[in-house]
Amino acid sequence: MRRHNEPSMSLSQSYSLLKPQKNTEPASIPLEQKHSQAMAVHRQTSKMVLYLIWTLMGFSLSAPPVDLDPAAYDLENYDDTNTLDLNTYGDPYDYDDPDEEVGTLAPPPAVTQPPAIDPPEDYVEEVTLPPRPTKSPIPSTLDFHDPGLFGPDTGLGMPSCLLCVCISGSVYCDDSDLTQIPPLPKDTTHFYARFNKITEIRATDFSNLSQLKRIDLSGNQISKVNQDAFRSLLKLQDLMLSDNNIQALPELPATLKHIDVRNNQLRSSGLHAEAFKEMKELQFLYLSSNKLDYIPVPLPESLRVLHLQDNNIQSISQDTFCNTHDISYIRKALEDIRLDGNPVDINLYAQAYVCLPRLPIGTPV
Repeated sequence: MRRHNEPSMSLSQSYSLLKPQKNTEPASIPLEQKHSQAMAVHRQTSKMVLYLIWTLMGFSLSAPPVDLDPAAYDLENYDDTNTLDLNTYGDPYDYDDPDEEVGTLAPPPAVTQPPAIDPPEDYVEEVTLPPRPTKSPIPSTLDFHDPGLFGPDTGLGMPSCLLCVCISGSVYCDDSDLTQIPPLPKDTTHFYARFNKITEIRATDFSNLSQLKRIDLSGNQISKVNQDAFRSLLKLQDLMLSDNNIQALPELPATLKHIDVRNNQLRSSGLHAEAFKEMKELQFLYLSSNKLDYIPVPLPESLRVLHLQDNNIQSISQDTFCNTHDISYIRKALEDIRLDGNPVDINLYAQAYVCLPRLPIGTPV
């Protein structure tokens, strides 16, 4: 489309500009001037070509579709202006006409606020209050005396699975700076709390843990063990209490197979009478580096290893290992006896070893 006030040019005029011009230059014009004139003609021709293309594009985009005969636009009648009917495009709009009225939008209607209504003096607004929170049925202090995840007297303690590592019934609390045994899940079967700072085993530490099979508290500072600490553990098999300060042991379950109380302060007076007699499955008994004055008898037939080195044992009885009433008795299972580091001469008690498959290891005095 043409801009306003731009001079119009007919198609014939545009075509005439494209026709090659006859050379009317005198022969005397220099070559350089000819070159500059040719360049000027070339630029003007390029402008006319672009203008013609722009004009044709304007017609093709703005003009309505008209059925035209292609034969009417050959070279003979190309300049015929009657071919195109310019009236089909309507009257042109004159932008400079001051009488032309330009429409304006009407202003938006004014919004009026409704008059305020004053409530009567006796009016009381009804407000729905949220429901009051009800008290939780759970008491403020947790108590697990009834069956639950944790045993009794573990209410305010942290579950060990948050402090330690729990894997399929095994609880690992090694080297965790514990000062007491944490609450344990009721399905705990193996408990490890080595190298901590635990000083006491309380009566409630292992209560209601009926599945517990192994306890390892080695490397702590335990000096006191409650008499009921292990009484209810009817499936306990391994008890590891080495490297502590224990002076006395409580009553132990008869189901034990492995007892390790090495490197403590255990005295013979701190053991129950016939403490190991009923342990029909006991195989390993480690009591070395304590303060025992004699070998704790009677020993179960199932015992395989007995370590008593570095104690204060001064004598050995003939019936400590053998049966003096049965000369044919042989203790086949007991193959490893350590008595070295005690003030006893094992060579003086040869009759005490006649039923053993191997002689004990000791230090002659």
